[in-house]
Amino acid sequence: MALEGRFDDGVVRVAGDARQRYHDARGYGYPLEGNEIALAPVEAAHLLYRGDLEAVVDDGKRLTFREFAAREPGEDFGVEFLVYADLRSRGFYLSPASEPWIDDPPDADFAVFPRGKGPRDGEIAYALRVIGERTDVPAADLQEGVLAVVDEESEITYFEVGREEITGSSATTLPTGVEADLLADRVVLWDPPHELYERTFYGQPLEGREYDRPTLQCSLLEAAHLAEAGAVDLDSETVTERGREVEGERFDRRLRVYTTLRERGVVPKTGYKFGADFRTYADVESVDELGHSELLIRVLPEDHVFEPRDLALDVRLAHGVRKTMAFALVGEAGIEWWALERLTP
Repeated sequence: MALEGRFDDGVVRVAGDARQRYHDARGYGYPLEGNEIALAPVEAAHLLYRGDLEAVVDDGKRLTFREFAAREPGEDFGVEFLVYADLRSRGFYLSPASEPWIDDPPDADFAVFPRGKGPRDGEIAYALRVIGERTDVPAADLQEGVLAVVDEESEITYFEVGREEITGSSATTLPTGVEADLLADRVVLWDPPHELYERTFYGQPLEGREYDRPTLQCSLLEAAHLAEAGAVDLDSETVTERGREVEGERFDRRLRVYTTLRERGVVPKTGYKFGADFRTYADVESVDELGHSELLIRVLPEDHVFEPRDLALDVRLAHGVRKTMAFALVGEAGIEWWALERLTP
């Protein structure tokens, strides 16, 4: 026999044998006295939807699932219910990420437990945040865990969000005083040592693939970094100022990220054909033995606001070319590195 619940101070209380039937057996709600449990509205809605709960009484009215959903108990109830129901259908137990459902809850909407485990097992598989496709995400609000985005047709995309550790073993030794000329939006190195391209992967040979000792064309970013290190005979501020003239204030932001990557043994090259700022190589031994780049990096100010649609585009593209999408958020205090990947729970 299906039970009924009743609204009471923001939760739905269910008596009878609710603890054994819903909480102990299937991880819904949290125990009250005796066999009574308290359900979050989304949990009660799911039990109503399945027919396991007959009705919820609110202010004397018996609400079916349709009436309960129309009541919309909470601003984000619609998208949260869709994600809750989807993960339940995939075999996961999940609870609101708040006490008293779980102790020491993460800063999220839901705590999702590993398959076969529930809230009493003390293990969380995903700290899950839920948004609709029209909800912007300020960079300052990024959190480690999983972001579930519900689109206008109620389809759900899951993104794993985490901080990215940027390290590599690529060579960092540079020559000194190589002759160079600053052109409109690039720099030419006329007689660089062979290793500058072959080992440390700066520039592109002017001669193309057929060269004995390449004349290198370098981007303004590469040239500004080389000039600052004394590797070319150009004034670093002159090159940097040209970069600002060409692309505005974003040049300084990108140069800061470029320099940091090089200092960490990672080779950044243009990510233009992928719609990113950089593609990166962590362990370059020689250009002849160059493997695939690992990351696509988009450089953004720390106050950037993401649109979920743009996140989906970036992550989909990176996944399609077997790379991870990373974001370098540049602020006065430093650079925060974040990575997003598609997740199939």
